Amino acid sequence: MLLAHGEPTGPFSPVVLISEADPLSLAGIGLLAAAATYLWGVQRMRERHNAWPPLRTVIFLLGLGLIGSVTVTGLAAYDTALLSVHMVQHMVLSMVAPICLALGAPVTLALRTLPAGPRAGLLKALHSRVAKVLTFPLVTFTLFIANPFVLYFSGLYRASLEHEWLHEVVHLHLIVTGCLFFWPLIGLDPLPNRMPYPLRALLMFLSTPFHTVLGLTVMQSSSLLGGDWYPSLGLTWADPYADQRLAGGILWAGGELVSVVVLGALVAQWIRESEREARRIDRALDREEAARAALSTPADDP
Repeated sequence: MLLAHGEPTGPFSPVVLISEADPLSLAGIGLLAAAATYLWGVQRMRERHNAWPPLRTVIFLLGLGLIGSVTVTGLAAYDTALLSVHMVQHMVLSMVAPICLALGAPVTLALRTLPAGPRAGLLKALHSRVAKVLTFPLVTFTLFIANPFVLYFSGLYRASLEHEWLHEVVHLHLIVTGCLFFWPLIGLDPLPNRMPYPLRALLMFLSTPFHTVLGLTVMQSSSLLGGDWYPSLGLTWADPYADQRLAGGILWAGGELVSVVVLGALVAQWIRESEREARRIDRALDREEAARAALSTPADDP
């Protein structure tokens, strides 16, 4: 149950996930619309007898579901009362969900199913100067690693606790920066500034220490993020300092775990790409050899 101003009156429990869920919120409706649009594209592909990997659909819907699990379920009712809950949201919105969305290849699906006019507009946007800047490796890397430091060590985080609209903007910002970082890194869509696999692995490797430093800093800080916000709630069942240590641990461990998984996925993609390139070269060499053989064979006399 929640108080009138929206703060929980008791500790978090699995029952709260359902009892305090709000699927008809703006976020819930947006996620349902995104899922319906994607499934419409998949159906268009089937009607045209074109193959679309089912795994991509599952992964994309999983990404939307993960966003919903931390924004429209009862978990969201605790995101301004427990820093640890907010950190779970942070990890899901900025890292886990964007990876799933990127692997779902929604841009590719849109390019294959949209009418000519919208498809041309999408292609123009993909090749625009703005898209090239926003997908430039140095820009995406800087945004991704600087985003949490600016959020938690400035007045922005406290302001987001006080103003609900700003809190939602922060959630959206986490998703956008996560997508900008992971889409060129591990995504399957055609994007400008597509990096070679060694550079992608290097950027992912370099991002890992920043999450470790941030997590340890939060865990060891003697002052509370958000100032006196959490003590002022008077939640007798929660210790703000212990909860902050838990939040830092979530950020540290979660960042390292996701980084290891992404590095493994990048290596797997790299190997598959190398195998495809090797097969392509073999086919080209076979064609050249066949052509040379045909030229060296004397023509039959009439």
